[in-house]
Amino acid sequence: MWQWHKNAAVDSEPLWQERVGKLPGAVISEGFQASRISIDVYTESMEEALVLQACYGGSIEELSTTDWVAATAPENTPPLIIRDKIVISASADASILADLQAKYPRRIILTFPAERAFGTGNHATTSTCLRMLCDHVRTLSPGAWTLADIGCGTGVLALAGLRLGAAHAISFDFDPVAVEVAARNIERNGGAENLNLFQADVFEWTPAPGQQADVVLANLFSTVLQKAFPRLLQAMKPGGILIISGILNTQAEETLAAAEAAGLRVLKTISRGKWTTAKLTQA
Repeated sequence: MWQWHKNAAVDSEPLWQERVGKLPGAVISEGFQASRISIDVYTESMEEALVLQACYGGSIEELSTTDWVAATAPENTPPLIIRDKIVISASADASILADLQAKYPRRIILTFPAERAFGTGNHATTSTCLRMLCDHVRTLSPGAWTLADIGCGTGVLALAGLRLGAAHAISFDFDPVAVEVAARNIERNGGAENLNLFQADVFEWTPAPGQQADVVLANLFSTVLQKAFPRLLQAMKPGGILIISGILNTQAEETLAAAEAAGLRVLKTISRGKWTTAKLTQA
């Protein structure tokens, strides 16, 4: 086991969360000085640690033993920080959440413990959707837009959207377990009185009056997206945007081509690791 380590200024934490926060074994914590943070990544091989050192400097050290059960416990998992807006904790402990709110008083604190549904926020597809959502809603007036989260998993995207200023949101998934988990997360986080959560199949669902949204999010497999684009287009209000993810880089070209064939226009794409996320609008 190897450890890559670097110290950095505390105001650079969002940058380091984007650079290494999604890597297995990454831990970003407060430094010995209030103005500094400590960045560590634990790797299985020296080569992985050397790559980090070549990219970002810092030091590497071989470790004889590591207590991975303790290191990956919810209370020791670093929070996911999304831009200057959201902090997502893997812990539901009230004291930990209170400490995070005190540390980040101007940010939205959400709790999403790992459960039997996809979307705690840490996966590259979910975190990139959240970043793209945060960037887009800066152009919108709070309470003047609506959101649809299609294939909701744990419900993290819909809950984040409501906290970011959506007046109303719908959120659904084909998997009843995901809907069950999302319902628990709504209860944990609160503030979702204007969220309509239900079970549905994207290939059979048609938006009812009032269900079309200004912002539609769909973090789904590429093969599902390619077939679902006509439905996703129906879910968008005129002038709305669609954020899609769950796309392997190797399938991005064919997926975006299918989107354009369905009547969508690509505005932006971002790749994180092996995944692609895209922002689209009506052609």
